[in-house]
Amino acid sequence: MNKRPIIIDCDTGHDDAIALLLALGSPEVELKAVTTTAGNNVVDKTFHNTLKVLSHIGVTDIPVAKGAESFFFQPHKIADHVHGDSGLDGPELAEPSFGGVKLSAVELIEKTVRESAEKITLCPMGPLTNIATFVLSCPDLLPKIERISFMGGSAVGGNASPVAEFNTWQDPEAAQIVLKSGVPITMCSLDATFDAYITAEEKERFRQIGNKAGILTAELLDFFGKFHAKVGNKGAPMHDACAVAAVINPALFEMKRANVSMDLNGTFTRGCTTTDITGVTGRKQNCDVTFGVDREAFVELLYSAVKNLQ
Repeated sequence: MNKRPIIIDCDTGHDDAIALLLALGSPEVELKAVTTTAGNNVVDKTFHNTLKVLSHIGVTDIPVAKGAESFFFQPHKIADHVHGDSGLDGPELAEPSFGGVKLSAVELIEKTVRESAEKITLCPMGPLTNIATFVLSCPDLLPKIERISFMGGSAVGGNASPVAEFNTWQDPEAAQIVLKSGVPITMCSLDATFDAYITAEEKERFRQIGNKAGILTAELLDFFGKFHAKVGNKGAPMHDACAVAAVINPALFEMKRANVSMDLNGTFTRGCTTTDITGVTGRKQNCDVTFGVDREAFVELLYSAVKNLQ
């Protein structure tokens, strides 16, 4: 099987960590590099969390680079009410056994794409600042990007404002640059990702795998699940893992072609991904947008991947 090469760009909180495990344990993809950004927490913490997760499962040979610590035009707001003060509260993880590379996130993406004999898929799961900077600084490399499968946006309703999803709300200018890049895009939106949840019973299945990755997944869900139970969700949604799952098996998702454009100036709607699935705007379709997910098959995909790891 030819593995599809991917780069993950993340702001490692709980669902980002599980997305990393999905990528590392899935034979369909090869994780070539990981870059980090501010988002769920400050970039120093998201970078440190990434190194700790990879070290914990014995993966120390993948280059990791620190990226954006701030956004294009607005201040950063962390989500410590969801992910805790560290950005990854819950599991007790040892300090990293390796360090990141000396390149910046954008430099690592550029190097990895330029040196690859194959096209590379980008899987961003935080604010799109690093990816937008790459798009602006390396237009010659855009033909070597197979697809950008990002977690973010929403056609109906938001989790950072009534209409805006957290990642696109944090840096809407960056999201607009990515959406206008001309690269094929999958937008793994809240319309599907809230349904990609793991129940308390399913969490125990991961714990019973007994390997480091399975126990880590369960411990992440112990903490992450408390917040989602408190706000009335059916389980802990694996928002960010959807960006990887949509690359591994797009058939898991109900998708619709649409034009997606950012609202940059609205008093109440800044950061909203205006999603035109009817063609009313006349604008060119630029995204495959997720509107549903086969939840049970998604959980089995994640379970199989975690079982493959240490």
